[in-house]
Amino acid sequence: MAKRPRLTVLGSLNMDISVTVPRLPAPGATVLGSAAVFTPGGKGANQAVAAARLGADVRMTGCVGGDDFGRRLLAALREAGVDAAGVRVVDDVPTGLAMISVDRAGENLITVAPGANYEVGAADAAAAADGPYDALVISAEVPVPAIRAVLARAHGTLCVLNLAPVPQAPEQAAAIVAGGVEWLVVNEPEAGAVLGRPVDGLKDAAKAAAGLATAGARHAVVTAGAHGAALAGPDGDPLTIEAFDVEAVDTVGAGDTFVAALAVTLAVGVPAAEAVRAAAAAGAAAATRPGAQAGMPRPADILAVTGLTWPLA
Repeated sequence: MAKRPRLTVLGSLNMDISVTVPRLPAPGATVLGSAAVFTPGGKGANQAVAAARLGADVRMTGCVGGDDFGRRLLAALREAGVDAAGVRVVDDVPTGLAMISVDRAGENLITVAPGANYEVGAADAAAAADGPYDALVISAEVPVPAIRAVLARAHGTLCVLNLAPVPQAPEQAAAIVAGGVEWLVVNEPEAGAVLGRPVDGLKDAAKAAAGLATAGARHAVVTAGAHGAALAGPDGDPLTIEAFDVEAVDTVGAGDTFVAALAVTLAVGVPAAEAVRAAAAAGAAAATRPGAQAGMPRPADILAVTGLTWPLA
């Protein structure tokens, strides 16, 4: 059995309000859906829960409001076995909200009201970067200065940056990458925003990964949904990893599971290409289950859905 890695996650915590709809609405359209379901979410919290389910000891840092949603999110982290002592409660600021529509094919449309997530600052970045960990995971639903601060303090360590969502100012995203990051994970639209060109399909994702590696990422992963993922690094030409063929029920949280799984496997020394393949399997398993944190898989789920044996027992 591989050692149990220690992960620190700096990122967002949101209450997800999800509605299943027959089709995603076009601009200006109204679509009637199911009753709203309230579940814990946020990219950071999702990644923390996914990593805990995949065998890591996880410490979460971020901010919630001093309201009922914030209390529910903290309780959900603790129930999942995540150390939530680093999550700061900000009174008089609402907890972050994500409004999610999911269609019958599992595709989604998400709008986020950041709330307390935008209170994450230098002190939170320092708390994340200075604690003991084998891997540090950062997502971008927190302010850009906090992201840059934690990257500067974490230089030389195993750090996985999920630049999602990409900062609204494209030059900020490019500057973050140019500043250097050990591992960068983005999807096709996010890669396109950083590079300033469209990215479409697995072959183009490989070219984009190579471009991101040149732009400042030591290792760059570009995910391409049901097509797979591409990896570029210092050891040669970019590689493509084919997706696992599964029947998607809900893709909300699949990308967060991918990021968490990648960090967990890298933290125990799994080689880069194998770690990306394991992450793809974990993300595929998550897509077969409804909900974000509710759908985060355990090793047995990954084996059952994809046939891949998780490297941590």
